[in-house]
Amino acid sequence: MPDNTDLLLRRILTDVLGLKPGQADQFDEQTGLFGHLPELDSMAVAGLLTELEDRLDIVIDDDEIEGEMLETYGGLLAFAEAKRAG
Repeated sequence: MPDNTDLLLRRILTDVLGLKPGQADQFDEQTGLFGHLPELDSMAVAGLLTELEDRLDIVIDDDEIEGEMLETYGGLLAFAEAKRAG
């Protein structure tokens, strides 16, 4: 069963990017995000990061933001889990 961060991240992606209901439920670690999902463009990244901070109660520093983190669902999930773990 997916953990809390996984479920929250799927909801955040759905809400921020306006994905079809259930679309994010199909994402696995290798699912491409930035450059693969047309909804996730450079303008959407800022909104996504803001929502991650708000809903996951984390702070993302500018120097932590890198393309690799947004490349796949697994990369973004690993980043979010690490931030929540402190």
